[in-house]
Amino acid sequence: MDLTPFASLVPADHGLCVVATSRADGTIQASVVNAGVMNHPITEAPVVAFVAAGPRKLVNLRLNPTVTIVARSGWEWATVEGTAWVIGPDDPHPGIDTEGLRVLLREIFVAAGGRHDDWATYDRVMLEERRAAVFVTPSRVYTNGS
Repeated sequence: MDLTPFASLVPADHGLCVVATSRADGTIQASVVNAGVMNHPITEAPVVAFVAAGPRKLVNLRLNPTVTIVARSGWEWATVEGTAWVIGPDDPHPGIDTEGLRVLLREIFVAAGGRHDDWATYDRVMLEERRAAVFVTPSRVYTNGS
């Protein structure tokens, strides 16, 4: 799946994207996240990645990993639909330990165009807030031009 259209829009708006998940009752929950394109830490395949804050999004993804994420700049937009894979304090993966998660959260932040002057504080906040890495394996990519 070619993520180039999505990746090209990430820097245009500081990686801000709208992500939509499904609640248990089938309604949609949408929020804004910082996202970027990177290789999946296990499969090495290109994915859209973001850091999930707050329990609602993670609860939704655990119940139904289907997710849609949209990047935009002006009137240009690109949508990625796919399946989320969550790795975090409450969603461990045998190949990713605490140090691996710390590094992944930084890599996602950088892939979304982020920069930080105090990585130690960033790491502490990610840990305190139990943030998780979310990797979206694309099943469909489309733009306003396709």
